[in-house]
Amino acid sequence: MVPASFWNQTDVTLNWVASNATSNASVSASDASATIIIVVAALTGIAFACYQYWKVAQISLDFKEAASSDMHQPWFADNMIKAEHHEKLQKIYEIVREGAASFLKAEYTLCFIFIAVFGVIVLILTSFVNRDSGHFINPRAVDHRHLYAGDVSSKSWDFEIGALTAVAFVVGGVTSIVSGYIGMKVAVFANARCTVQASNYDKDQAWVDSFNAAFMSGSVMGFSLCGLALGVLFILINLFSLAFDMKFDVHDSSAWHNNGQTLKITTLFECIAGYGLGGSCIALFGRVGGGIYTKAADVGADLAGKVVHGIPEDDPRNPAVIADNVGDNVGDVAGMGSDLFGSFAEATCAALVISTQYPSFEFLTNNDFIECFTNGEHDATCVSKIPFLVESGFAALMFPLLISAVSIFVCMATSFLATHIFTVKVKPTTDDEEEEDADVEGVLKVQLAVSCVLMLIVMIPMCISFLPKHFVIQGVTNSVSRWDAYLCVAVGLVGGCAIGFITEYYTSHSYQPVRDVAYSCETGAATNIIYGLALGYKSCILPITIIAINVFVAFKYAGMYGVALSALGFLGTLSTCLSIDVYGPVCDNAGGLAEMAGFPAYVRNKTDALDAAGNTTAAIGKGFAIGSAALVSLALFGGFQARVSGHLDQNPHIGSTSIVIDILQPVTFAFLFIGAMLPYAFTAFTMKSVGEAANEMVLEVARQFTERPDLLKEDSGLEPDYARCIKISTDASLREMILPGLLVILSPILTGIFFGVEAVCGLLVGALTSGVQLAISQSNAGGAWDNAKKYVEKEQVVLESGREAATDEEPKGKLMECVKESKDGRYIHGKGSEVHKGAVIGDTVGDPLKDTSGPALNILMKLMAIISLVFADFFCGINNGQGLFETSRRVTSMSA
Repeated sequence: MVPASFWNQTDVTLNWVASNATSNASVSASDASATIIIVVAALTGIAFACYQYWKVAQISLDFKEAASSDMHQPWFADNMIKAEHHEKLQKIYEIVREGAASFLKAEYTLCFIFIAVFGVIVLILTSFVNRDSGHFINPRAVDHRHLYAGDVSSKSWDFEIGALTAVAFVVGGVTSIVSGYIGMKVAVFANARCTVQASNYDKDQAWVDSFNAAFMSGSVMGFSLCGLALGVLFILINLFSLAFDMKFDVHDSSAWHNNGQTLKITTLFECIAGYGLGGSCIALFGRVGGGIYTKAADVGADLAGKVVHGIPEDDPRNPAVIADNVGDNVGDVAGMGSDLFGSFAEATCAALVISTQYPSFEFLTNNDFIECFTNGEHDATCVSKIPFLVESGFAALMFPLLISAVSIFVCMATSFLATHIFTVKVKPTTDDEEEEDADVEGVLKVQLAVSCVLMLIVMIPMCISFLPKHFVIQGVTNSVSRWDAYLCVAVGLVGGCAIGFITEYYTSHSYQPVRDVAYSCETGAATNIIYGLALGYKSCILPITIIAINVFVAFKYAGMYGVALSALGFLGTLSTCLSIDVYGPVCDNAGGLAEMAGFPAYVRNKTDALDAAGNTTAAIGKGFAIGSAALVSLALFGGFQARVSGHLDQNPHIGSTSIVIDILQPVTFAFLFIGAMLPYAFTAFTMKSVGEAANEMVLEVARQFTERPDLLKEDSGLEPDYARCIKISTDASLREMILPGLLVILSPILTGIFFGVEAVCGLLVGALTSGVQLAISQSNAGGAWDNAKKYVEKEQVVLESGREAATDEEPKGKLMECVKESKDGRYIHGKGSEVHKGAVIGDTVGDPLKDTSGPALNILMKLMAIISLVFADFFCGINNGQGLFETSRRVTSMSA
């Protein structure tokens, strides 16, 4: 052991020997192979998306005469498709397309303004370094065979870092916009085509073709987003390497900045983190703005149509019905796409930042990762026993991107299972006019399960080829093996699937929890809401336990790097998840278009069945999104802590200490409560925004019905003012998302400025632990209410009661409205019954929970964390991380 005083000498000859670690540091795959896999995967994803779009575009919206063999069937007269159906379908399709385009134009105009303004803020704040002058000694590096030491001058601004971070932010934001735009446009493009395919007189073929149309349109979003996200990030990394040399010999002084403290490759990936920030900011607009739009239209249409006037869902007489159809695409397609794009970008950036944070010399020696001995009074040799991950080269460093790259190939293979191999099979029931649709849900779930299993298999050779046998990660006192990394990815993959299927159990009417909610409507809406709230809270137990297990395993075996890998494991089936998520809104819109265009009932029956399966799998997707958001947020917190520790350690030599985040610090503990409060404040703002916008929508619908009472008459020939309702939703969503957005963006920035980095840590942990549970409970309660309503509408609620009080004319009592007597003497309560009305109220209450507040909490958790990571240097530059009020360090002596 070399004494600490040895390193304080002015002239020390130092020799770093890597021979003992060479076998551990090397990886079998070359740097070129990593580049080829990533580039080919990105291009393949985009090309496959284009192919799927071409397949959907082959579906014509024009009317075609039925085959003569069909015309002579006994059922043909009542189920005939006419040219006028297609003409009206195309007209409504154009209205929906124009409504979606007008919203996108308004929202993305605001997004581009935000990117420009906030990009300048990012440039300025990330350029502020406020570094004092001093002397450094860094035994981790050699400068011309001597110990790396020198003087560093004071510096307040570094505009190179700020400019690169701002560029990454702009690129991330624009890529997120492009991804959302593609998904939105293709979803609107495909909905009418799904309706046409469902109208095929060949029932078996209609099921397969309508399913494939919706699923392939979802694939366009899924694969284009993953290909773009991966490709753009890889290009950005290579471009930034021109500014900061990507040198992997960390013991060479040329790999370090002239402050002697930070590796150039570390700074490169800290700048790259701006890519995740850009994506997450646009996701905030997509989730919050889109969620307010879709639920303002949906709740307004339900209240004014189904509840007040008793007209069916998607009835063309309802002025809000087009806005409702537009909203399905706005929130569930563009919003979900931006959300999961942000998760991918942030999880990858967190893994890259953490993996390049080189541990202190003291940490390396104390944990026996290196061994140093003297050869004389001024001569020393250090041997690396276990290599730092960066020393293994570019291929090992790109491992997080490689996870996402191979997932594109895996998901592409499994997509053919749904469209060509395990297609939708129809099982006729005893009633020849009805068809069994249960296997639609099964086909979708098979995609997720098979993708997960294949990823578990494929990741084994990837870990063997691209990771060293053992390596060092900052903060992990034992060496990390490639199998530790595999375990982290595997628990993420399995945990994601488990949370998805648990979410399905609590939100699908195939299982008892949702059926209990449906039966609770017997005594009215109040008990329905009570049951739904209880279900939402109960549904947190298992997912939170699984997330906790993921965190424990990943953190134990690979530190925060493992948590980031686990988050990428959650996202390992991202292309498939997005395909299924977009599938749902397409089927929902297809059913709405079929209803408004007057297609025969059998067409709507098919689209409703497809949509019902989509609702369940959409809940699975939300489970994935929430679980991955929790792990991404924690990984970003780890990146923030690592970056803060490195940058506050101004003199990296023996005996130096890094900042320690201690929950017992008063300021940290206090901001735990502040952070835990933020998800509730955020929910309050978004819920109230939906309520106000929906109220405005209801008043507008009521005005149109009052001024034009003939609108309520069937076949009146009058057309409501759809455009006015679309404008109300658009204006309300853009106006109302400002306050929740400011809450999320400003909270960590103001906390870091005034109270310092320790307060920010408390804020992030509090928001994470509170937000993930609130998000799960809200999303699942809303999903349960929605499917409980559908369970009633399928006439599955059979009760002992169903008659009014007995009278002389009706000794048994008159049947209640919309109630039928079953063969066993009980009563079926279907659409229009009092039970159904209670279910509709529950669904209306749950709509903003499952589609606005719940999913948007994902963004709150992630965006606060990525803002903290990107602005970490800025926070550290204010009174050495203490903030303007200097609360952090001033009170540390009080804790014991």
